[in-house]
Amino acid sequence: MEKNMQSPPLKPYKCLLRTQIFLRILATAFTLASTWIILTSKQTVTVFGLEMDARYSYSPSFKFFVIANIIGCAFSVLSLFLASVLSHKCLDPKNYFYMFLHDLIVMALLLAGCAAATAIGYVGKYGESHSGWMPICDHVSKFCHKVTDSVMLSYFAVLFYLCLTIISANQSRQIQV
Repeated sequence: MEKNMQSPPLKPYKCLLRTQIFLRILATAFTLASTWIILTSKQTVTVFGLEMDARYSYSPSFKFFVIANIIGCAFSVLSLFLASVLSHKCLDPKNYFYMFLHDLIVMALLLAGCAAATAIGYVGKYGESHSGWMPICDHVSKFCHKVTDSVMLSYFAVLFYLCLTIISANQSRQIQV
């Protein structure tokens, strides 16, 4: 009877763990899909007799976005594995603190990649008249739509990591100092 009083209830813990695993699977799927879509986005058009090529690799911001999503996907797989291992280990709140740090860093990286891609996407769609940059999405709409889809999927992954960060932060509050 003393063992039951010392161990925390397992039902809420298992529910939180299932939620974390589900969110990590979603984050993995969305970052993978985002990466795949932007890596395969390219379009070549002829404008005024000149051949114009649009690829993600022409923009350092899109390259950063791709790298951020690849890292986010890899760390999502790693954290999915760790969450599965933690489900069989003790309920030590310190583990949640490490997961909190992990989730916060991955969320920040994904958000930075999304912000960079959104900024360049905005310039591509609307141009920048003060700098003399003309919008290009009128000419390469297929490319722009694929980039928009990719960035949108990545923003969803950021939201999943925000939820994971909140869950981990809430669980790590139980650390006794």
